[in-house]
Amino acid sequence: MNSVWMGHRKTWALIGIVASVAVTVASPAEAARKARPSSGGYSPLSASIVVDAKTGKILQGENVDEPRIPASLTKVMSLYLLFEQLERGRMRGDTPLSVSAYAASQPPTKLGLRPGSTIEVDDAIKAMVTLSANDVSVVVAENIAGSEDAFARMMTRKAKELGMSSTAFYNPHGLPHEPPNITTARDLSILGRAIQERFPRYFAYFQTQSFQYGKRTIRGHNRLLGKVEGVDGIKTGYTRLSGFNLLTSVNTDNRSLVAVVLGGRSGASRDLKMASLIQSHLPRAYAGARTAPSVVESQPAMVAEAPAPRPVELAPTAAPVKVASATPQAPIVQASTPPTAPERKPLDLNTLRPVVASAAGASSTTTPSSVRWQKGPEPLPLNAQAYAALPAPAQIPASQKAALQAKIETKAEAPKAEAAEPKKTVTGWVIQLGATDDEAKAKAMLDTARGRFGKVLAKASPFTEKVTVDGSTLYRARFSGFSESNDAANACKQLKKSGVNCFAARG
Repeated sequence: MNSVWMGHRKTWALIGIVASVAVTVASPAEAARKARPSSGGYSPLSASIVVDAKTGKILQGENVDEPRIPASLTKVMSLYLLFEQLERGRMRGDTPLSVSAYAASQPPTKLGLRPGSTIEVDDAIKAMVTLSANDVSVVVAENIAGSEDAFARMMTRKAKELGMSSTAFYNPHGLPHEPPNITTARDLSILGRAIQERFPRYFAYFQTQSFQYGKRTIRGHNRLLGKVEGVDGIKTGYTRLSGFNLLTSVNTDNRSLVAVVLGGRSGASRDLKMASLIQSHLPRAYAGARTAPSVVESQPAMVAEAPAPRPVELAPTAAPVKVASATPQAPIVQASTPPTAPERKPLDLNTLRPVVASAAGASSTTTPSSVRWQKGPEPLPLNAQAYAALPAPAQIPASQKAALQAKIETKAEAPKAEAAEPKKTVTGWVIQLGATDDEAKAKAMLDTARGRFGKVLAKASPFTEKVTVDGSTLYRARFSGFSESNDAANACKQLKKSGVNCFAARG
């Protein structure tokens, strides 16, 4: 009887710490959201999934294929596409990204970028991971694809390639939109596995707890990171319609989980549920060699020109946080090659037995060492009644559920090819700055030139022209609006003085 009672005491202590940490350190944004009265909209049933990343086996599932709104978990796909740019050498950590007026106008949470300014890729990634900055998400989208809409189509295409068959994106940040971004717990678990497998080097960004931007210290919202051993990311999310969402990765003791919780009633209850899922299912995860096929097809990494993440400023903690051996949670260091994790002592598979829930063993609540909470202040007494009284999520009205399902069936298809834009009619003379196989780069070239040479190009109109040369598609970066050849030649002369390639041609 004593052992059973001690087991219960340990469980309540764990829950008490989760509750006290989640409530006392909740971000101002989340606190404000919790205080906000409900004003309609649907309140979805919770959905969750726990996947053994080594075997691909689903260890737990609840409403795994029901349509849900991802909120800021959307940014994980945005970062996936940005990591592709880094991997291919098209961008570097210090590449400046231009900020448009539209990007700067996004509602909070935001970094507060000014129109016409720039932000480096490295800072952009950290701002999206920690602050969940909506303005930065649009900056990334516009600099990669030229527009938010074009980037959203790229996101949906990538989702289909990864096997996320019930997912459709319409913006890069997850803010409310009509139609809304739609996904499922199963699809988000696929994304959580894929981004680790494809970009182990850049996945380290998701360990960032805070970073310095100018004179500000930006702190993250993920309260399990640095608190539950083995948790190494990845993202939180919230809107009024989605509830509190969390996508989590766990790597410790040679075991690996990806878990998703959607539709939480509060940040605290969401974190509590995630901690409970990790505690329950990590001992059941496979500790041997990986057997599951990769979510993404293995591709040659083109990282010779892509720098590793720069060091991050970690928020001070009350006590040192023990780091899981599987994925070191040390500050990210600049390196020419990705740091290797220390070798872990393999478990003896002959003595290992999976922990299976049963009525007889239900009282065994000892927290596995791999999920223990770090030594800190004594836990506050748990108000068990308060948690027991936590309102159950309301059922999704049948009409709204049907509408969401219809959106998946009709909207989550692979994006259709864009209608060809009518060819721009150009008269007079033009100047050309260059040609590239990436239209977004051509547009960025034009934006940069307009910003630097505003007086020279004040009356000129920027445009891109698609051409095929030797079977390859190129996009010319051009300015029109020069009535005479001398006008175009003089404009080029001014640009060339500053080292910008330029030549004049008849339109």
